[in-house]
Amino acid sequence: MNNLAEKLEPFLQEAWRKSGFETPTSIQNTTIPLLLEGKDVIAESPTGTGKTLAYLLPLLNRIDPTLQSLQAVVLASSQELVMQVYQEFQKWSEGSSIRGTSIIGGANVKRQLEKLKKRPHVIFATPGRLLELIKQKKVKMHEVKMIILDEADQLLVPEHRGSVQNIVKSTLHDRQVVLFSATLKPETEQLAKELAKEAEVVRIKKDETISTGKVEHLYFICEPRDKIKLLEKIARLQDIKALAFINDITEVSVAAERLNFKDLSVGLLHSELNKMEREKALREFRSGKLTMLIATDVAARGLDIQGVTHVVHIDLPRDVTQYIHRTGRTARMGASGTILSLVTEREERQLKQYCRDLNIPLHKRIFYKGQIAEEKQQERNRNA
Repeated sequence: MNNLAEKLEPFLQEAWRKSGFETPTSIQNTTIPLLLEGKDVIAESPTGTGKTLAYLLPLLNRIDPTLQSLQAVVLASSQELVMQVYQEFQKWSEGSSIRGTSIIGGANVKRQLEKLKKRPHVIFATPGRLLELIKQKKVKMHEVKMIILDEADQLLVPEHRGSVQNIVKSTLHDRQVVLFSATLKPETEQLAKELAKEAEVVRIKKDETISTGKVEHLYFICEPRDKIKLLEKIARLQDIKALAFINDITEVSVAAERLNFKDLSVGLLHSELNKMEREKALREFRSGKLTMLIATDVAARGLDIQGVTHVVHIDLPRDVTQYIHRTGRTARMGASGTILSLVTEREERQLKQYCRDLNIPLHKRIFYKGQIAEEKQQERNRNA
């Protein structure tokens, strides 16, 4: 881990050696020294570039396990992201006596209160539930030295913003505030600066330390009513592990049911499912039992799922930012992936605009004999 390792506690150096990572990514190289110095940081870096470890290593390095107090809080907008980061914490805190716990909405409050009695040093939480417990004086924030906002642009939307601001205000003034996101709009950056003190702003546009995985951006033209038929063909592709996005939560179940009726192993993920249902869907998708997961953006935001081969836009993303975040679920850490957009002729113009804005080559495709093919392939076979 080059010179960075020398600045970290021995248990972290050992965890790094065991992890098999060779060199830190650009976001890790840039932000870890700043965080170790105690500076507030606002960081933007593409999906799949190692942002979680960029803040988790300095956080773990800062915890004093001999104290009984809560010393750090990590906030994320979805239950899934909280649990994902908590699992990383468990892996990297091995060999230390640092205690952590997760506090998420939708989970059993009594069980969470029991966890808090064990005096965690770090809490990983969704903002609404954590604020509730702070107001009830079940969580004491006065000794918190570090607050991390993961996927900060999602935490600073109107739905969460008030809770996040109140959580930050509940700490003493000398705490360190850290915000990470894959995309940082000017208005999000402004809100972030109001929470932090003289923050260092770090922007990584492209990570040269990660071998760039090849990402193909393809699209199919169809009528809205035919999108599920196309989705069925995609779900039948060999060795596929696809994350498919729908904008309207009410349509997720409809799409999944229609594909399950065709004996396809398809699951669903959205914010109205209970905690157990969401965990089961993710577990089965990760293990390969499900070959496709149909999801809303909120539920799948920030998830790191190994081996996603395809991202499918059943519905066109609402803006370029959403396109970037969805696309980032595949081709992570140098792997390759394919983006498939199912669009009407009217939506085709918008999709082309997104790809022009992002300087991404986009190619039209059809299905031919159950496989993705170029239109001229069909013509060649007709004329043969």
